[in-house]
Amino acid sequence: MSAKAIAGCMVARIAGAETSALKSDHGFTSLFDGKTLNGWTSKARLANQPSLGVWRVEDSAIVGGQDRAGVGSYLVSDRTFSDFELEIEARPDWPADTGIYVRANEQGATGFQVNLDYRPHGSIGGYFGNGFGSFHAYEYGFTAERDASGHVTRLIPGKPQQPNDAGHLVKPDYMVSAEDLLKVWKLNDWNRFRIRSVGAVPTLTTWVNDLKVSELVTSKMVASDWNPNKVVDMVGRAGHISLEVHNNAPGDWLGNDRWAPGALCRWRSIRVREL
Repeated sequence: MSAKAIAGCMVARIAGAETSALKSDHGFTSLFDGKTLNGWTSKARLANQPSLGVWRVEDSAIVGGQDRAGVGSYLVSDRTFSDFELEIEARPDWPADTGIYVRANEQGATGFQVNLDYRPHGSIGGYFGNGFGSFHAYEYGFTAERDASGHVTRLIPGKPQQPNDAGHLVKPDYMVSAEDLLKVWKLNDWNRFRIRSVGAVPTLTTWVNDLKVSELVTSKMVASDWNPNKVVDMVGRAGHISLEVHNNAPGDWLGNDRWAPGALCRWRSIRVREL
């Protein structure tokens, strides 16, 4: 074989290895290379506050924060997905009101949010319909005890608290007990979410660290301002994945308890399997 042919084979093998590196077991494909934000685009959260936030890669993780105090943003996948399973690891500061949107629109704002409201009274593993009638589907929230350095030492479950939510708080089809969720939740560490979305008006299922924590059949859900027939019209049969940095503008009922000054959310090991 000529030197040119050998070189060509080596290039092909390297390219194939790089492609395979983005593939994982059981049909999963990586959405984050651990080095760049390729495949993702930052988007403003509010039209009248056109901030793209602070999104960067640090220690092989995506890090998101506010670039102006009180102003949030989204990081949105360039690709869209219809029926799929998503795996993603998260490590937010406390307090940081973040979450994982699936079937989101191009802006990243309208979609089904899997809650990671890591702040007082926040839900972990419940659901929120942003732009879909603002339904809240969860059964408990958490507050935190912290040490002098600010590290969370304990999560304390309590009743859901959402102001002005008349008719918007719905019971999920399944929700694990807060006590069982706390048994698998890792304080001040990485936690792995697995999210399944199936159907035009999706059934959403979420696992945390391999524990099934919730399921919501949105096609059968009854809530104020919720119309399942509008889902496909609003976001299409396939949607984006969107990561959130919440805003906490003046007048927010939580204030800095929604997003502390300088707080960050972190994401890594992001991969998807289409069903």
